[in-house]
Amino acid sequence: CYKGWEKPELVRKYAFVNRTDRLGKPDLILICGGTNDSFAGSPMGEFKWSDWTAADNKAFRPALANMYSIIRRKHPKAKILFIINGILRDDVKDKKNPATLAELGAEHENLVVLDADLAGATMTKHFKAACPERFFDCGIAEGNMMNIGAGLSTMGLVPFCSTFAMFGAGRAYEQIRNSIAYPKFNVKICCSHAGVSVGEDGGSHQAIEDIGLMRMIPGMTVIVPADAKEARKATFALADFKGPAYMRLARLATPVFEEDYPFEIGKANVLREGKDAAVFACGLMVNEALEAAKLLAAEGIEISVINVHTIKPIDEACVSEYATKCGNVITVEEHSVIGGLGDAVASVLMGKINCKFLKIGVNDQFGQSGKAADVLREYGLTADQIAAKIKATL
Repeated sequence: CYKGWEKPELVRKYAFVNRTDRLGKPDLILICGGTNDSFAGSPMGEFKWSDWTAADNKAFRPALANMYSIIRRKHPKAKILFIINGILRDDVKDKKNPATLAELGAEHENLVVLDADLAGATMTKHFKAACPERFFDCGIAEGNMMNIGAGLSTMGLVPFCSTFAMFGAGRAYEQIRNSIAYPKFNVKICCSHAGVSVGEDGGSHQAIEDIGLMRMIPGMTVIVPADAKEARKATFALADFKGPAYMRLARLATPVFEEDYPFEIGKANVLREGKDAAVFACGLMVNEALEAAKLLAAEGIEISVINVHTIKPIDEACVSEYATKCGNVITVEEHSVIGGLGDAVASVLMGKINCKFLKIGVNDQFGQSGKAADVLREYGLTADQIAAKIKATL
């Protein structure tokens, strides 16, 4: 047991505060270090993934797992915090947070991860390094991956299937619909590289229909995190959630919000209050909407910005409250204006609340190749363009 829990430098360095917001103060901290580390009461040095070798895995991971199993048998309700050579720290400055699935793997022995030959791009390679016996590379066969995930779920396992959104929601749609959602299997489909911000890969790889495709499947939960911290919280929430779910992630690095907002599936977060318009946004567009709000505030226009991280089931109460309060609703999404967030919000309001309504997103067209920032501007999805469109509704 670590007696120096109150040491601020250790708490800050390894983001114990973020981790223990969910667990509460742990009863025990298990630390597993690399071959050159020493934990004689001193904080660990900076961790680099390249430092974690196969030898470290072989030497330490089984020992830690054995220790965990012994403790868990004797103390089934103990709160245990893992630090595996720094792997489980929460580094929200990173473009992606590879620690999350690895940490889940340490906590949930029934969690398995499947990828379709893209582990390096989707970052599931880090789960593979921590839990190789629970990682399955299915090759360039996304439909097979979904079917395998469905089968594994019938054995009490919790599969996370990962690939690009175009290949997951697109190529494997039938298998997701018929093999996962139809029988209501507990499979999580986590797809990255969604939207036009994929950039140079072009229209063939820019999934702008995936939210609509997944939203239309009966019983499918659809989540679109706004930043790295929210993606982390959503991943933990999905591990405990029962039923099929789709999580959409972008390729582009996004700013991380300083304020630590709560995350609950089906509950939107109001990030800014204003009376002139209610702006509902998801994913990358949450930050753009907040920046647009600052531009408008300089002109005396105050808008509410609501982060709708759960597209389905949507927070009907929040949507109705702010539509009534502002009388002017705008939705912003890096997705087609057909079938996505805009249509989800409209379905709540139609025939119930009288208000102005505007959908901002990709109109009825495909994406195109270019640098991410340039492509977003081409489709009118930058802060200044969004601000101008909002201003035009007033």
